[in-house]
Amino acid sequence: MPDRRLKAVPPPGEGDERLTIEQLAQATGMTVRNIRNHQSRGLLPPPEVIARTGFYGPGHVERLHLIREMQAEGFNLEAIKRLLAGGDDQLMGFRRAVTTPLETESAEIVTVAELVERFGALDPRTIAKAERLEILLPLGDGRYEVPTPSLLSAAAEAVERGIAMPDALDAVERVKRHCESISRAFVRLFLEELWKPIRDSGDGEHRWSEVVDAIEALKPVSSQTVLALFNQTMTAEIESAFARELERMSKGKGKR
Repeated sequence: MPDRRLKAVPPPGEGDERLTIEQLAQATGMTVRNIRNHQSRGLLPPPEVIARTGFYGPGHVERLHLIREMQAEGFNLEAIKRLLAGGDDQLMGFRRAVTTPLETESAEIVTVAELVERFGALDPRTIAKAERLEILLPLGDGRYEVPTPSLLSAAAEAVERGIAMPDALDAVERVKRHCESISRAFVRLFLEELWKPIRDSGDGEHRWSEVVDAIEALKPVSSQTVLALFNQTMTAEIESAFARELERMSKGKGKR
């Protein structure tokens, strides 16, 4: 997602494009009512008034786009207002810390034909489940965006080794639910131990840098913890499972 720098919104000058509130609504995809609500909340500076008509400039368009993006990312209007009040660095630092993924992969575009080549024939239910799990994002015209190519590659390798695609997706679905639970546990820990003391300290408005540092530290620490525990538990599960299988095999031979 583009990282739009928040700048003070200047009134439109002589060389700038002036927009009425109706034109601003059309340019941003917002309603006039929403724009006025943002103004009344202090999220959007007032327009330049010329001959009793309010005119808006490119800065207002940029601000409204930023507000919509942050709402889509889960920020409510009160949180956006508090962040806007802190200025560019505070807003962008907090937003970057919250929304930047642990590891970034470049998305790929694949066609239905390419999917069939890698996985064989895929029935509509399998495709629908891959979409629901956000492994595939439909773009239309028989094309899909793959936001995490490594996940699709892992599925392809599983299929090559004889695992049916529906079964592989069932496993992904279960693991995703567990990952959501793990993520909530780390976030709760962060909120209780790091965020609330700052929020309730009385000078929380001046300690945003601590919050950003804590969020940025939380992500790699949580990833390392999960990976270490997974390696530990996976090894134990493999040893236990195959010990039982070998025992079954030895008992089967003994009956012959």
